[in-house]
Amino acid sequence: MSASPILITGGAQRLGRHCAERLRDDGHPVIISYRREREELEALRARGIVALPADFSSEAGIMDFLKRLKAETSSLRAIVHNASDWAPDSRGDDAGANFERLFRVHMLAPYLINLHARELLEACSEPQRDIVHLTDYVVQKGSRKHAAYAATKAGLDNLTLSFAAMFAPRIQVNAIAPAMIMLNQGDDEEYAEKARAKSAMEMIPGPGVIYQSLRYLLDNRFVTGITLPVDGGRHLR
Repeated sequence: MSASPILITGGAQRLGRHCAERLRDDGHPVIISYRREREELEALRARGIVALPADFSSEAGIMDFLKRLKAETSSLRAIVHNASDWAPDSRGDDAGANFERLFRVHMLAPYLINLHARELLEACSEPQRDIVHLTDYVVQKGSRKHAAYAATKAGLDNLTLSFAAMFAPRIQVNAIAPAMIMLNQGDDEEYAEKARAKSAMEMIPGPGVIYQSLRYLLDNRFVTGITLPVDGGRHLR
């Protein structure tokens, strides 16, 4: 447990929300960013989780978030870059704009937050300070329908190496690369069966495995510059 909060971007739903709630259960102060108001935020706020709105689709929005983050806290124990947009490729006139938006969400926001929030991490009195990037299994193989998503997540994966070298030894920087972890609303059993068949473990494990992976990185003082795959052994298929 730390007196300095842990920041999770995109923490209002799915993996981000699960990790925020589990960290709070463990006694950590937590700050999340969110893109739009949603019902779940009230429950998170009721538990003492600070929720800050953020628009990572523009540089101005990213810098505005950083300003409000620094007004909220003078230190951070860790930053978990979870904000993401699983947007398919566009083949129309907006293809370039779509790519640029994903670049800002997946790469520019983590890049600028890491640079400008470094002082908050270094102000933490704990012996360990962490940055964790949530990338994706798709980085390893590309995607026919989500090329921009895959490319920008690959860029985030590479930023892990650069920041790990840049911030060592005071701040550890690692990544987690999930494959199918949770179903979406509306996914039927046929889709679920196909998803399970893609991994050697033949399961859709739920968000707990991501929290276990995050907990490992937050608790290990001798790991930096790695990407931890959490994909059920997809490379074995």
